[in-house]
Amino acid sequence: MAFTTPQGRTATSLSEINVTPLVDVMLVLLIIFMVTAPMLQTGIDVELPETRNVKQISQEERIIVSISREGLYYNSETINWDKLPERLRKDAKGPKDSIFLRIDKDVKWNSIVSVMDKIRGAGFTEIKLITKPMTESQKR
Repeated sequence: MAFTTPQGRTATSLSEINVTPLVDVMLVLLIIFMVTAPMLQTGIDVELPETRNVKQISQEERIIVSISREGLYYNSETINWDKLPERLRKDAKGPKDSIFLRIDKDVKWNSIVSVMDKIRGAGFTEIKLITKPMTESQKR
């Protein structure tokens, strides 16, 4: 397809794609993903107690209940205290499944025992505590 300019010359149409807007959009998307990706990967901020003996556990479908100073969490989402047993029964394969507890070291013992009681009340007996290993300077 040809066009005529005001001077009377014939000009052909541009068949190239203008990539400048495409590059602009891609850079904006890249910046958005760079800013939001770290926020999506963070979990609940729990400062775990340190112990000498720590056993590594696999990441395969495990149920983690976290107790922080701010509240109770099921995997990575906030959960109501009363909904915990129902959610455990729904997601677990059976009563022999292990429930892992991540507990902030500053949480009061009464809260920990209450959550463990709720878990046992739901029919689960395998409750395991998650800790982090001590550094070499602390072991001495």
